[in-house]
Amino acid sequence: MTNTALLVIDVQMAFVHRDAAGAVRSCPEASQNIGMLLSAARANGLPVIHVHHHSLEENSAFRAELSGSDVQPFAAPQNDEAVYVKHVNSSFIGTSLETDLRDAGIERLILCGGTANHCVETTTRMAGNLGFDAVYVSDAVWAYNADGIDGSVIPADTVHAVSMANLHGEFATVMNTETVLEQL
Repeated sequence: MTNTALLVIDVQMAFVHRDAAGAVRSCPEASQNIGMLLSAARANGLPVIHVHHHSLEENSAFRAELSGSDVQPFAAPQNDEAVYVKHVNSSFIGTSLETDLRDAGIERLILCGGTANHCVETTTRMAGNLGFDAVYVSDAVWAYNADGIDGSVIPADTVHAVSMANLHGEFATVMNTETVLEQL
């Protein structure tokens, strides 16, 4: 996978806090899979790019001054790995990510992190629209239960599955961690 980078999105403590509070989430193995992707990318000399969310919303657990914005230790940037800070769902809005990727000759992005239907999906959609070959790693993302507009609860696994269906074949190729690791 030449001209490929791993993009690790929003693997931050706010999600650990949310999980500890009892939130129902999909894909409990996502963190382990992200760790394997990080190890493989580093071992194969692929660029690893981290994106951290620092919300400007008053009540957000991702505000820069709160512990929720801290990176989960297993996903901490190493050495000179690039780090981008965003304030909205897309990693491309308000950052130099697109320009920096193009300047580095990166054509393919492997995307993982939190959450499947928010920042990872939004970034993946934009990556596809911008002409990058996007790979959305199905078991290295997760989703939470969502509130339906009718007041119903949409199960986390359903939210996750719909996110994959939204992306596959139109904005990205959806693959699991094992397949991505085999290709590295």
